[in-house]
Amino acid sequence: QALLVESGGGSVQPGGSLNLSCETTGYTGSWKFMGWFRQAPGKEREGVASLFLDVGIPYYAASVEGRFTISQDSPKNTINLQMNSLKPEDSAMYYCAATDGVVSPWRNPLDYQFWGQGTRVTVSS
Repeated sequence: QALLVESGGGSVQPGGSLNLSCETTGYTGSWKFMGWFRQAPGKEREGVASLFLDVGIPYYAASVEGRFTISQDSPKNTINLQMNSLKPEDSAMYYCAATDGVVSPWRNPLDYQFWGQGTRVTVSS
């Protein structure tokens, strides 16, 4: 059974940076899309960024574009999310998600079959 394991969350002051990582265990295939979603208390889960792994095309939510960068890493089926210029409104539980199928659009959480347990990000002064 495939498992996604996130790491790198924590607490930072506004303007600070964090790097999240997501590794896959128990899966020998290749994901087609891997992405990050977040959910703040009382809000719906929203797409933050996703990566079309075959061709390396990234997708970003408007609220994070220019501040966050999603990238592939080693070993296979590992992604990172570099988060810069963090704002209090970025505070949330961040979840890694993956699929070996298509997504339409990239931010639809129902298209991702596998999810991590989440890592908390808190941005506060």
